[in-house]
Amino acid sequence: MAEVQQEYVRRYGDGDATVLDAGEFEPPNGVFAVLYDADGVTPLGTGAWRAQEGGEIGLSDGDAELKRMYVRATARGRGLARRMLRHLEEDARRAGRRRMILETGDQQPEAVALYRSEGYAPILKFGYYREYDSAICLGKEL
Repeated sequence: MAEVQQEYVRRYGDGDATVLDAGEFEPPNGVFAVLYDADGVTPLGTGAWRAQEGGEIGLSDGDAELKRMYVRATARGRGLARRMLRHLEEDARRAGRRRMILETGDQQPEAVALYRSEGYAPILKFGYYREYDSAICLGKEL
């Protein structure tokens, strides 16, 4: 996670201030996944989702919020992020979630391109950064 935060610092000048509690990612209300190299020891990337419900701006009952999608620079270009995204979507669908939502930023064009190529479209901004012009919120029905 420190490596992910450094990526945000490099791109935005600061880490992600969104509050996360590890308990939010415990099944059936979420999951935190790690991609490993063939050796089974070296982590290559991460991805997670957590259940969200209506009550806050931009959130609806049955939402699953995508968090901490990351692939190490040395492992990029191998389709790992796409595989992780599809795995998380299927896991959220099995848990009864109806829509996957995410918040990213304009300094992550490769992430935006991935999400759009997988059917994600702009939604009402939500979350900690919803007031930021650089924030991009996307969603997809599961």
